[in-house]
Amino acid sequence: MERDDCIFCQVISGKLPSKMEYEDEYLAIFWDINPQAPTHLLIVPKKHVSRFSEFTDDDFDLMGKMMDAARKIALKLNLNEKGFRLVINEGRDSGQSIFHVHLHLLSGRRLMWPPG
Repeated sequence: MERDDCIFCQVISGKLPSKMEYEDEYLAIFWDINPQAPTHLLIVPKKHVSRFSEFTDDDFDLMGKMMDAARKIALKLNLNEKGFRLVINEGRDSGQSIFHVHLHLLSGRRLMWPPG
């Protein structure tokens, strides 16, 4: 279900431009327009879910598809050689600024710990 006020729904529908890396019936994977690392992709379900905690048991397969897609893109881009990070932010205090669940795939620089 698309929401007119959601930036990611607009990207998925083609109303907003993006540098799409991969797309299928469940997911869209595109490059972040405000990258926090040299490689920064977003794995976004086409189904609008505002927050990770709002996934239901019925979304278990979709969550698996997100993780599998991240793995495949990381291998395709050879990110596994030096490493990469996967991040899902939940809520404003964690840094979530777009309320459509998305998985960040970051690589290409040394990522410090703890984050933030």
